[in-house]
Amino acid sequence: QLQLVESGGGSVQPGGSLRLSCTVSGFFLDDYTIAWFRQAPGKEREGLSCTRRYGGFVHADSVKGRFSISRDSAENTVYLRMYALVPEDTGVYYCAAVADPLCLLRTNHFESWGQGTQVTVSS
Repeated sequence: QLQLVESGGGSVQPGGSLRLSCTVSGFFLDDYTIAWFRQAPGKEREGLSCTRRYGGFVHADSVKGRFSISRDSAENTVYLRMYALVPEDTGVYYCAAVADPLCLLRTNHFESWGQGTQVTVSS
């Protein structure tokens, strides 16, 4: 059974940074494309960053230059490093998996989801 567990969320001041982790089980990480999404209060879930099954990555324009995504196959974990955080980055962050090699930052492209981790950016 595919399982994804997010961790690393918390509260941070504007300008700060965080590293989120998505640890997967029940499947081999290299066989899947993994993405991070964010859902702010009262808004739809938004795709942020994606690491492809066969290499390469995609970032949404809203986070380019501030967020980076990487995967550690030995640890079965995908990381999202976030820098220069602003209050608009507040929300619940989810990771998601799909066996397709395409990185499409759309919720209906992904098959399995974690439960999310809360990130709050506030002074």
